[in-house]
Amino acid sequence: MEQQKRAMVIVAHPDDPEFYCGGTIARWVREGIEVRYLILTNGNKGSSDPTMTPERLAAVRRDEQRAAAQILGVKEVVFLDEPDGELQPTLELRRHIVREIRRYRPDIVICPDPAAYYFDAGYINHPDHRIAGVVALEAIFPAARNRMYHPELLAEGLEPHAVHEIYLAGSVQPNRWVDITDTIDLKIEAIKAHASQISDPQVLDRVRQRALDIDPYGRQVYREAFHYLHIR
Repeated sequence: MEQQKRAMVIVAHPDDPEFYCGGTIARWVREGIEVRYLILTNGNKGSSDPTMTPERLAAVRRDEQRAAAQILGVKEVVFLDEPDGELQPTLELRRHIVREIRRYRPDIVICPDPAAYYFDAGYINHPDHRIAGVVALEAIFPAARNRMYHPELLAEGLEPHAVHEIYLAGSVQPNRWVDITDTIDLKIEAIKAHASQISDPQVLDRVRQRALDIDPYGRQVYREAFHYLHIR
């Protein structure tokens, strides 16, 4: 990680970065890596409050996401404002993601694992998560690195850029674990910033418990799991 300078987190909803990989983000920031978020939807359906409106919820969730990102030391948060629950793998969405990849030029991208349709026997993965992973990967390869894709971006001065390292979050086939023992408390604090999404205070205890693990040396640690890809 010493040679890495920039990371981009591409996810569907406000609060996804913190739940997926908040400890890793905080660790990377401490190591001098600059992190930016690209949030694809506005999260305007994430409430069961009958007095809430989609417009007000979207504004609340933008503010919560900025506050959470500040806790972790994230450099910038970009919102694409697609409607929550309606994300589709369109060429337009891919172009927006390619634009941000070429603009920011990250060394690493974290995005959801699109292969995760369900977890164990009790949870179906949100379709926005899967679509975010599909379109992020299609934007990374081959579109962002190939100048013949979305040539209109060249007119904006956005030259091709190749991302070589990808961390797929929420994977059912992890092959890399990041030790977040020193940053688990920051992850929890950042999740708490998403107050509109925490109806059950025990969710924070569950987040901490799920991160608890035993490392290869038999030590009790907190870790976040990813499926890691290195592409040329």
